[in-house]
Amino acid sequence: MKIVRVTATPLNVPLHIRLVGVDRKTSLAACHVEVETDEGLIGHGLTSITEEDVIAQIVNGVAGPAIVGDDPLAHERVWDKLYWTLMPRGQTGYAAHALAAIDVALWDLKGKAFGQPIWRLLGGAHPRVPVYATFGFGFFDREQLAAAAKLWVSQGFRRLKMTVGNEALKRRDDAPVMDVIREDAARVRAVREAVGPDIELFIDANCNLDLYHATKLVEMIKPYGISFFEEPLTQNDAPGMAQLRRATGMALACGQNEGLAYRFRDLLKAEAIDYAQPNVCITGGFSQCVKIAGMAAAFNVSVANGGAWGFHNMHLQAGVANGTLVEHHYLATELCQQIYRDLPAPQDGFFNMSEKPGLGFEPNRDAIREIAKLPLSQGRGKG
Repeated sequence: MKIVRVTATPLNVPLHIRLVGVDRKTSLAACHVEVETDEGLIGHGLTSITEEDVIAQIVNGVAGPAIVGDDPLAHERVWDKLYWTLMPRGQTGYAAHALAAIDVALWDLKGKAFGQPIWRLLGGAHPRVPVYATFGFGFFDREQLAAAAKLWVSQGFRRLKMTVGNEALKRRDDAPVMDVIREDAARVRAVREAVGPDIELFIDANCNLDLYHATKLVEMIKPYGISFFEEPLTQNDAPGMAQLRRATGMALACGQNEGLAYRFRDLLKAEAIDYAQPNVCITGGFSQCVKIAGMAAAFNVSVANGGAWGFHNMHLQAGVANGTLVEHHYLATELCQQIYRDLPAPQDGFFNMSEKPGLGFEPNRDAIREIAKLPLSQGRGKG
């Protein structure tokens, strides 16, 4: 079997948020990739949180042509070839995203070739995986945030995640960072009071704080029982996160946007994280993420899904023994429902893993063609 076609389609998917008093139009960018073989099998992959048109150019112009004629089941060989083609000096960024999308497509194709779901090919550790809902975005005011938390709990979610930080370092000339985290503390309190003590609550700063302000925020919200703090520090600063973890006792998580495994090595050696969060749609695909999971296991550290795309990442969490949480990101889920068919739905706070081969769902190619006609994001709406 040989690869005969690799194509990437950049998408800027329009979203209309209408709930708890919010009526807001936005968009989310992604890049859809397909790999086809001479036997007619087609695998599909995805990447996001990037410039989707740049990724498509890399795949269509460089990465795809480099692997046409190769064996699609030899994903280690293909991954290594693409590494040396796209990032031979350890670059990450766009190159890692492009490689991730292709690798996910190859694993989908491999599952179809062997008639097995990806999670079984990765080890089949967990037939069901726990889900948390990412619901708490900055566009909600406090009252709306509390109402949204109650809404997701009413839908059966027992684990919730909300954002904090609000681009604090980027906007520090416009608003003092301390003002941002005081508001964050008030928002965390509003959610905790809305849902009560038995709902797990996670927070995510999206790398928007420095060590001092992250420490202050943890001190302010300590009474509200936060289960982990995701991406608290700019640049996922390993020494700083280790210091934050030691000083506060707060469980920390990060890694969704890291492109290569050595960054996880450094985070683990520094004792900086309680959860490693490689994302198969960003962190070099399944081929690299399963190695990161193994590395984390050597440190007795769990892996969890951060950075959205839970329908893809559930296979990693279900496949490996130290896999845990799958993220059900509201905006990303809305995107996926527009471009895919037969998506699974969480039940009582868990995804029950399917026995369908590959990823277990298929692209809606008609919808993708229509969305692809829309203007690209030009840097907006990356989640």
